This record gives sequence, C-alpha cells and structure tokens, in this order.
Amino acid sequence: MLPAAVVGESMRRLIIVGLAAFAALLVWSVVVAGAALEGWGRRPIAPAGDAQAFAAAAMERARAASPGDLAFVMIEDGHPTVERFSSIGRPVDRDTLFQVASLSKWVTALGVMHLVETGRIDLDAPVDTYLKRWKLPPSEYDNRQVTVRRLLSHTAGLTDGLGYLGFAPGQPLQPLPDSLTRAADASPGHDGRVRVGLPPGGQWKYSGGGYALLQLLIEDVTGEPFDTYMRHAVLEPLGMSRSRFVLPADGVENLAEFFDLGGKPATHFRFTATAAASLYTSAADLTRLIQAHLPGPAGEPIGRGVLKPETLAAMRKPHASQFGADIWGLGAMLYAPNGKGGYVVGHDGNNDPAINTAARFDPARGDGIVVLETGHKILATRLAGEWVFWKTGKVDNLMVILESRRTFKTLAVGWAVILVGSVGLGWWSWRRRQIGGSDVARASSR
Repeated sequence: MLPAAVVGESMRRLIIVGLAAFAALLVWSVVVAGAALEGWGRRPIAPAGDAQAFAAAAMERARAASPGDLAFVMIEDGHPTVERFSSIGRPVDRDTLFQVASLSKWVTALGVMHLVETGRIDLDAPVDTYLKRWKLPPSEYDNRQVTVRRLLSHTAGLTDGLGYLGFAPGQPLQPLPDSLTRAADASPGHDGRVRVGLPPGGQWKYSGGGYALLQLLIEDVTGEPFDTYMRHAVLEPLGMSRSRFVLPADGVENLAEFFDLGGKPATHFRFTATAAASLYTSAADLTRLIQAHLPGPAGEPIGRGVLKPETLAAMRKPHASQFGADIWGLGAMLYAPNGKGGYVVGHDGNNDPAINTAARFDPARGDGIVVLETGHKILATRLAGEWVFWKTGKVDNLMVILESRRTFKTLAVGWAVILVGSVGLGWWSWRRRQIGGSDVARASSR
C-alpha cells in the first residue's frame, strides 16, 4: 500500500497537469479564434496602398484557379484605377454582362427603397398590406410582423433558405406566386416554401424567398413587370445602361459565357425569382453603382437622384448580426468595420454550376472592388475578401465563414494534441510516483 503522502503528492501533480491542460486549451482557442476573426498572423497579399501590386497578386491567384471568364476592377477615391479581364473563350471587357446571382439582391433593395422614398410603401408596414396575388401562409407567429425592413435584412423569420437553381433553356418559367408557394427550382436541401417559421424580428436567417416576395411587392404596387420598373427607376438613372434582370428574347451582345468547374461550357439558367438571382450587369455598371454612393466628379449628388444620401446611409446601418458581429443592413452585406464608424459594404453572388461575383466598397474612402467570374465557385469572394483585409486589416465576414471548416479543424487538432499530451503526462507522473512510493514502502517494511 502506498503511503498517504505519496498518494497526496500524485493527486496534486494530476491536478496541476489538469489545470495546465485547461489553460493550454483556453490559450489555443483564443489564438485560433483571434487568427480567424481578427487576422492574427495573417498577411495581406500586397503592400498597403499599392493597388497595382494587389491586382497583380489577385490575377496570379485567378490564373492558378483557372476561372472561365473574369472581370476585375479596383476603385480608388471613387475612380476605377485598375481593370483586368481574362477568358478562356470569347473576350471579356468592362461592358461584358455577367449573370451575378445573389448580388442581384443589393440592387433590388435600391428599387424597394425608391418606393419607400416616394411614399408608395412603408418600410415598417406588414408586407401582406401590399400584396395582391399571393399572401403569406398562416403560421404560429404574427405574420403582420413580416415587414419590408425585415425582408430586406433577412430578419423576417422566413425559413425557406432559398437558393434558386433556375430553369434550363426550353423549360417554362414558373409563375412567381406559384414559386412563392413552392419553388420548383429550389436549391438542394430546401423544400422551396416561403413561410414564417421563426419569430419575425428575431434571428438573422438568409432567405432568397424574401427577395422573391419583394419582387412580387414591386410588381403589385407599381403594376409593372419587375425588370421594367427596375430599369427606369434604378438602373438607367444610375447609368447602369446595360444592366437588366431579364434578357430580351433575341438575346444581348457581349454576354459572358458560362463555364463549369472543369472549364467546359455550362447551362445558362433563367429564373422566376429574378430579384433574388438574375441581374445581368457588367464591371463598368457595378463601378457606376459604387460611384453613385459618392459625390460625382461634376457635382452629381450622392444617389444620383434615385435615392437620397441619408437613405443610402441607412441601408448601411446594422440591422442583423450573427455571433456578435454586424453582418447585414437593408439589402447590403456588412463585411468589416472600416475604422471610420461605418462598414465596408456590398454583396456577393454564387450559383451553380460555377458563378461567383462580389462587389465591396468603403463609403468613407471611396475605395471599392468588383470581381465577376464564371468557372469557379468562390474565387470572386476570396479575392474581394483579400481586398477587405488589405484595406482595413480586418477579416471579411464571408472569409470567416468560408474558412470556418479549416478553423474548426485546426482548433480540434490542437485540442486533441493538448488532451493526449496531458493524459500522457498525467499517466507518466502518476506511474513515476507509484514506483517511487512502492520503493519507499518496501524499504520501510524492511
């Protein structure tokens, strides 16, 4: 039998090992979280302030990723200073139209806010007030709390999670009210029904269906097709003359080709939920959109007469957060604090088979980036995220999400090493004391 002093010393050492392990786990967690959220140890891809070097590094990454079509524009102090284009097919230029997937929502939000400014809708009124062809289905929550503001910020409690895949050439488009009831082109894992499944005004939950609902609102309030209204109310006044949500039946010149991940021609899908997923726009037009948030070189007002400066500023205010970070305004994504009391804002788009688009800008400095591409799922988002870090030293919120799997893997590997090492050290210490204690006990018995 081991002496009591030996047992006590062994237990003391095990407690010390346990406390050290807990401290190591805590330190490791803080380091990994800091690296992911705050960019500890992260380095920008180019020297600060050197736009040409950033563009060169970005294009090198693009070439390594081998996208199909790519349009890349950097904006400094309100002016495009760097433009790069590449393609494996027809040439791409600043006026080439890309289908930009969910980036469409940001532009749609401008159209909704135009109706608010002109007094045709109330931002905080129940959306059902304005709908004629379809109503939200009954739910266990108060549907009157589903307001225009909450639809814009993805806080209306809708649980569709859409995601639209679109319709292939030759397939008839589903009528919009039918799509709201149950989208025939719902993304995998979603049943396609637009309904209230969470308390409105509570947590943020992405909803493509909410923007399809805003599309219906615009049509029911104005009596016009959505594309027609958006072109005369928003796109043309902003100088986005080539942009549109629906292509003409006879097609359009200078349309980007669609490529899959292997660089092969891919299907050009069309959409019922055009407000959510089907804007066709160019790098030049998106540059004009960003410039419209700033005073024009010839004294043109912020908003260019489409929206007042205070309305655009309100769209950049936080309306939704996740894990303690502000992530969404009214139609605009909030990517990172800009150090001037505001945020780097914009929107991204992603759709099958391989469309990825991104636009970011800092309204305090007039700097921005536009990346449009096909043939890669996340290249545009990654390049735009690198731009945010290069500009602000803050990790882009979407980059945090994209890298979350790697972050958790790093965290788990570190935890495993610490726990295994601690168990081994504890066992070794216990055995060492046992052996020493046994020797003492045998010596005492003699």
